Amino acid sequence: MIATRRPPGRAATIGGGLALALVAALTLGTLAALALRAEPGRGLGPAEWAAVRFTLLQSLLSAAVSCALAVPVARALARRRFPGRDAMATLLGAPFLLPVIVAVFGLVAIWGRGGLVSDALAGAGLPRLDIYGLTGVVLAHVFFNLPLVTRLLLQGWATIPAEQFRLAAQLGFAPGDVFRRLEAPMLRAVLPGAFALVFLLCMTSFAVALTLGGGPRATTVELAIYQAIRFDFDLGRAAWLGLIQFGLCAAATLLALRFAADAGFGGGLGAAPRRWDADRARLRALDACVLAALALFLGLPLAAAGVQGALALPALPAAVWRAAALSLAVALLSAALAFALGLGLAGLADARKARGHGRGVETFGLLSLAASPFVIGTGLFIVLHPVADPFALAVPVTATVNAVMALPFVLRTLLPALTEAREVDGRLADSLGMRGFSRFRLAVWPRLRRPAGFAIGLAAAFSMGDLGVIALFAPPEVATLPLLMQRLMASFRNEAAAGVAFVLVALTLALFWGFNRWGRGRAAA
Repeated sequence: MIATRRPPGRAATIGGGLALALVAALTLGTLAALALRAEPGRGLGPAEWAAVRFTLLQSLLSAAVSCALAVPVARALARRRFPGRDAMATLLGAPFLLPVIVAVFGLVAIWGRGGLVSDALAGAGLPRLDIYGLTGVVLAHVFFNLPLVTRLLLQGWATIPAEQFRLAAQLGFAPGDVFRRLEAPMLRAVLPGAFALVFLLCMTSFAVALTLGGGPRATTVELAIYQAIRFDFDLGRAAWLGLIQFGLCAAATLLALRFAADAGFGGGLGAAPRRWDADRARLRALDACVLAALALFLGLPLAAAGVQGALALPALPAAVWRAAALSLAVALLSAALAFALGLGLAGLADARKARGHGRGVETFGLLSLAASPFVIGTGLFIVLHPVADPFALAVPVTATVNAVMALPFVLRTLLPALTEAREVDGRLADSLGMRGFSRFRLAVWPRLRRPAGFAIGLAAAFSMGDLGVIALFAPPEVATLPLLMQRLMASFRNEAAAGVAFVLVALTLALFWGFNRWGRGRAAA
C-alpha cells in the first residue's frame, strides 16, 4: 500500500539536491580549496603521525568504554519502572546539551588534582588524580557519549515486543537465555551504529583535547589542524590531516554499517513489556547500583559547575554580555541554516526511500561529522578572500560551520517525521489533490513541527557551546561565551570563568527549551 502513495514532488527533490550539493561543497569542496592553495611543504612529520595515532587510540577507547558502560545502564532503565525514572531520562540528555567547555570545567572540579575525588584520595593517603592526557580526554568523551549511547540502546530495547518477553517467561527462560535470544540480537543491530557515531564525535573533538590534552603527546588530529593553521599557516599539512581524518571516519562508518544487522523481531501490540526474568532481588540490587553510579557520574560534575557558576556571578567580566549577544546571533543563524539544510536532505532521502532506493543521503549526512570544522572554516575564508574581507564574515562563517556539524542530528530528527507524513497522510493528500505549499502546510507540517522544534533547539544549543572556528579566526576583541570562558581559564581566572559558564548554560538551555516548547505547542498528537 505504501508504494502506491505519491512520493514527494519535484520541489522536494530539487531542494534536497541543492542542500546535498551545498553540504558537499562545504565538506569536500573546502578541503579541495585548502589543498589547492597549499604550498609544497615538509608534509607530515612524527608529531602529526603521533597525533593520528593518539586520535585513533582515544576515539576507539572512548567509543568502546561508552558502549560497554551503556549496555548495563540501558538494560537497567529498560527493565525497571521506579519514581524518578523521568528525572533520570532528563539527566541523560543534559551532557549532550551542555557546552563542552562547561562540562570540562565540572569534570575538573570533581576529577582534577584539586577536585573532590582527589581530595578524598589525599585524605586516605593516596596520590591525587592526574586528569590531563589520555585519561582526561577519554573521561570527558565518556561523560558526553555514555548518555547518548544509552538513549540509542533504550530505543533498541523498545523495539523488542512485549509479547516476546511474555513468551520467554512462559518457556521458563533464565535471564541469560533472555539476553542471548532477545537482547543480544538487538545489540548487534544497534551497537555498531552507536559505536560509529561516538567514534566520529571523538575523532573530530576539539575543545576536550584543547583543555585536557596535556601537551604534545596528547594532541588530536583536530588540534593539530588548528595548530597548523593558527600558528604555522601550513595549509598543506592541515589539508593532509583533514583528508586523513575524513578517510578514517568514512572507513569507520562504512565498517559499522557493514557489520550492523537487522534484529528481526517483527511487530507487537505496543504494550509496555513486563520483565519477569528480571524480577529477582539480586538483579534489582544490581540495576539499582548501576543507576546510582550513573547518577553520580553525570550529576556531580553538573552540580559542581552549577554551584561554582552561581557563586561566581558577582565576578562576571564586563565583556560577558557582548559575548552573549554574539553567541546568540551565531546560534540563531546556525540553527536556521541547519534546519533548512536538514529539511532539504530529509526531503530528498524520503523521496529516494519512497522509490525504493538506498540510504545514501542519510549516510552522506552522517559523514559530514567526519569533516574538520577548521578545514571547512579555512576553506571558506580562502574562497571568500578574493571577493570580501573574510575576517569581517567571521560570524556567518562560524554559523555555517556549526550548522554543518549539527546537520546529522537534525537530519535524523526530521526524516522519520517526513516518512510518517508520507505513509500515513499521503493517500488522503493525493485524493484531495493537495500540491505544493498547501500539501506541506496541511499534511506535513502538523507531524513535522514537534521534531522541527527539537531539531532547531538542538542545533542552537550545539552552536551556543561550540569552541571551534571562532577560536581560529576571532580577533582579541571578539569572543563568544565559550571562547571568553576558555581565555579566562587560560589566564587562571577560574572564578570569572565559572560565572561565564553559568550564563552560557542558562542561555543554552533557554534556547533549547524555547524552541522545543514552540514545536510541542500545536504539534499533532
